[in-house]
Amino acid sequence: MPDTQAWYEGPLAAFDTETTGVDVEQDRIVSAALVVQRAPGEPAGITRWLVDPGIPVPEAARAVHGLSDAFLRRHGRRPAPVTEELARAVAAVCAAGTPLVVMNAPFDLTLLDRELLRHRGVPLSTYFTGPAWCVVDPRVLDKHLDRYRRGRRTLTDLCAHYGVVLDGAHDAAADALASLELVRAVGRRFAARLDGLTLAELHTRQAVWHAAQSRGLQAWFAVNGSDERCDPAWPLRPQPPASAAA
Repeated sequence: MPDTQAWYEGPLAAFDTETTGVDVEQDRIVSAALVVQRAPGEPAGITRWLVDPGIPVPEAARAVHGLSDAFLRRHGRRPAPVTEELARAVAAVCAAGTPLVVMNAPFDLTLLDRELLRHRGVPLSTYFTGPAWCVVDPRVLDKHLDRYRRGRRTLTDLCAHYGVVLDGAHDAAADALASLELVRAVGRRFAARLDGLTLAELHTRQAVWHAAQSRGLQAWFAVNGSDERCDPAWPLRPQPPASAAA
C-alpha cells in the first residue's frame, strides 16, 4: 500500500458565497464563508462574513438565501473591508498548500475578483504571492468522472447522490461545508482515477475538463436554439474588455 495520504483525506478548505444574483459582472456578495478542516471527521473551523452590498437585494435572491435589505443594513459590513478580508483569507489557506474547494468555482471566484476590482481596485490575483493555488470543484469532478449519469448536478443533487449531509442549503457556511465533504466523497469513490494526481495536476486537469464540458454544453444549446453562452475558463473568468464591462 502507498505511504502517502490521498489529498482528499488531508486538510481541505472550502469557500462559498451568497449573492444578489447570478451575473458575476454586476451582482454583489451578501454573505460568504470559509471552512477549514484539517482531517476527515475533525471539527471544521468556520469564518462567516455578512455584507451590506449597497444595492437592493432582488426578490428572487432573497427567496433563495433569505437575506433581506433590512437585515443586511443592520448586520452587514461595508463591501470594501470584507472583500479585502475574503481575499486574504482565501490566499492564506492556498499559501499553506491547502486545496480550496469551490462548488462551481468560476462563479464564486470570479464574483470575488470583480468585487475586489469594484471596491479595492485590484484583482484577486494580487493576493497570491506564494505557491500556486489548487482549486477543487466538485461539480467539475463529478461531471468528468461520472459523465454519463443523468440528472441535475446542483450541490443539493450531488450531496444526495453521494450521501453527504447538506443541512441548511443556501447558507454560505452550510454550502461550503457540504462542498468539502462532497469532495472527500467523490475522491473516495473515484480513488483509482484520482490518487495518482498531484495537486498541481489535479488543478490543471480540471481546467481542461471544464473547458470540454463547456464546449459540450454550448453545442447542446446551439442544437436547441438557445443563444446562451458558456465560458470555458476555470477556475476564474478573465476580465471582460472595458467596453463590455461598462
